[in-house]
Amino acid sequence: MEWRTVFVLLVTPVLLTVFYYYGRTNYFRANHMGWTIRTFGVSWPYLDLVPYVYWSAASLVLRIVVPLLLIVFVLRQSPTGYGYRIGGTRRHIPIYLALFVAILPLLYLASLRHSFQEKYPFYADAALGGWHFWGFELCYFLQFLSLEAFFRGFLLFGLERRFGYYAVLIMTIPYCMIHFGKPFSESLAAIGAGLILGTLALRSRSFLLGVFLHYGVALTMDLLAIYQVKHR
Repeated sequence: MEWRTVFVLLVTPVLLTVFYYYGRTNYFRANHMGWTIRTFGVSWPYLDLVPYVYWSAASLVLRIVVPLLLIVFVLRQSPTGYGYRIGGTRRHIPIYLALFVAILPLLYLASLRHSFQEKYPFYADAALGGWHFWGFELCYFLQFLSLEAFFRGFLLFGLERRFGYYAVLIMTIPYCMIHFGKPFSESLAAIGAGLILGTLALRSRSFLLGVFLHYGVALTMDLLAIYQVKHR
């Protein structure tokens, strides 16, 4: 096999493992929450938001910064060949908009379920509005930016040269698995999302429109959950 393909296949599980054990909110709460409380005080209103800031920052580092450094200095290739491009994506916008509109009824039906309302937003105080909401949503957006850059950028385009469109299927496997622990239906839906977003990324040669579709769905989920709770 071509060495760049092998490199991407080995780096991917390493970065996913590091992120799982050291990049998530539960790691921060278990190991750094004491320092945060001593620094800001137990009554600081945004104390529970800090783990999500850490989660977002860890995602940016492990899913964007590190892969970009590897692309440029190890693989000796341009980031544009890994989906970091805007040019040529405009004609694909209607497809992404149509997908978003098609998903809206399903999101509304899901929002009627109590389990959905309890799960979203991840940061419960986002329902308070103001900086609680927008601070969390900024972290959420950056997490989706880094997620798409990693799965529909680094991994997908890193495998395309060797596997062509079969790279979409390979990428979808770990992408589905990072949803384990979430509701069963959401984990299954991740398979379809991975296949669709991966195919569209290859056709547009960019993952950027997928960022806005993915985050648009997530933002809508949060807003619907907040609305349903307030209007029970």
